[in-house]
Amino acid sequence: MQHIRLEEENIKTAVTRAAEVLRAGGVILYPTDTLYGLGADAFSDAAFQRICEIKDRDERRPIHAVFESLAMAEAYAEISPLGRRLAEAFLPGPLTLVFKKKPSVTTGIGHNLSSIGVRIPKSKFCLALAHEFGKPYTTTSANMSGAEPPATFEGIIKQLGGNTELIDLAVEGGALPAYLRSTVVDVRGDEPHVLREGAISSAEILKAAKVGL
Repeated sequence: MQHIRLEEENIKTAVTRAAEVLRAGGVILYPTDTLYGLGADAFSDAAFQRICEIKDRDERRPIHAVFESLAMAEAYAEISPLGRRLAEAFLPGPLTLVFKKKPSVTTGIGHNLSSIGVRIPKSKFCLALAHEFGKPYTTTSANMSGAEPPATFEGIIKQLGGNTELIDLAVEGGALPAYLRSTVVDVRGDEPHVLREGAISSAEILKAAKVGL
């Protein structure tokens, strides 16, 4: 596993290397604006299965993806008016929007699911990587399924144990806020349905959903 310590002056170098790994079907460990995540080509079946293997995660459970923008997400998801309002209010930021998946999306994280989770983190590295890679990549917490995600790089390596051998590149970005998760909101209908409350409160979501109505 290659290891890069992320600094302001080497973001471009780290992004270039991470994109090379994603294009080759590999997996990266990387920092977001909330937790550390495991990244791979979101719509590659083999890459998706590898992520599930690292986490010991049921393949039937949804995994979300990082997009550079809603414009990129439009190729994969049906962007609802409600989703656009919440995106304008909170993105980039710690919010995952669950949209209806386009019928043509059938591989990777889109296999056997009717929805797709869109994440646009407030992170220079994450957004630059989405731009460089040119496609979405997975964002799922770097932890064993069912266990609390560690806030430190060292804690993640310890928890994943031998499964780290399946990670090609680790981008270390220092300690992140402990247990801070993105808020996940289903925006397929006219009203927001908060699936998981995280950094953004349900009250904030409901208030933003009414703006412009």
